[in-house]
Amino acid sequence: MRVWIDLTNSPHVLVMRPLIEAMRADGHEVEVTARDFAQTLELCERFGIDHTAIGRHRGGRLASKGVGLVSRSGALVRWARGRRFDVAIGHGSNDVSVAAALLRIPAATAFDYEFAAQQHHVNCRLCRVVMVPELIPPERLARYGAKPRKLRRYEGLKEEYYLADFEPDETVLGELGLSRERPLVVVRTPPDVSLYHRFENPLFPTVLERLAQSDAQVVVLPRTSEQREEVRRLGPFVVPEHAVDAQSLVAYADLVISAGGTMNREAVALGTPVFTTFEGRLGAVDEALLRDGRLRRLTNADDVRVERRSEHGALRVRRDPRELVTLLLSAADR
Repeated sequence: MRVWIDLTNSPHVLVMRPLIEAMRADGHEVEVTARDFAQTLELCERFGIDHTAIGRHRGGRLASKGVGLVSRSGALVRWARGRRFDVAIGHGSNDVSVAAALLRIPAATAFDYEFAAQQHHVNCRLCRVVMVPELIPPERLARYGAKPRKLRRYEGLKEEYYLADFEPDETVLGELGLSRERPLVVVRTPPDVSLYHRFENPLFPTVLERLAQSDAQVVVLPRTSEQREEVRRLGPFVVPEHAVDAQSLVAYADLVISAGGTMNREAVALGTPVFTTFEGRLGAVDEALLRDGRLRRLTNADDVRVERRSEHGALRVRRDPRELVTLLLSAADR
């Protein structure tokens, strides 16, 4: 088949990389479009994913997001017209869902957080396939138009699929001037332009202040240039200028603290202790991880204890990315 994949945010590159490789290995023709936002384009370059850069993020305001959706969807329509795609795939990309609907291309969407309502109202109605973890109860998705015939549910975490072939590389430690002899903490900033995370988070700067007073090496991974400058003012942190091998950092870390979702679950999948500071409504996946003790919720900066962990590379669950490929490509079934 001729497959179109659209990438709109940094985590989507990680999720789709092994799926793209599997599709191509199986003989499918895959073309990729990508939005200029966060480290999306950098990560495409880093992983050697051929892509066409189309559009950019228009900002966090609802009106700006609306303008961005209309503008970029139109640009995608113009790019894709005449390319004879059999299926279009996005991981939470409204843009490709709209463009595919206008071009009458069967589409599939995927996500693992069920409360990004504005996004899901668009994607679940326009796409033929909605792929989610089986941990998300179907009744939470019905209001978006994700009827049972559309749902494709998979076992476990998406991170267990896209990290299946991953082995940590110490090179990133040298690149950032880090030592294996001192405690390492990796911190991910809040997704402050996301509609589902409209909360001031006073805990986050307090945590950074506490870490600045510790003897740990603290790597902070900002999402935007504005966050990068703010973090630099808060303490002597290692703040990479460009996209780095964050998965290896997480694998070697003694502790991860993240206000988002993907890095939390990467830490879980790689066996690294992890705190979440996410203040939005928890989704079913994180609820399950908290119940199982694989993820901890941080409510007080004093609870942060930085110490070397004795074991790295705890037992991992590795799942076959082709299982996800099969579910997504079923959108093209007639």
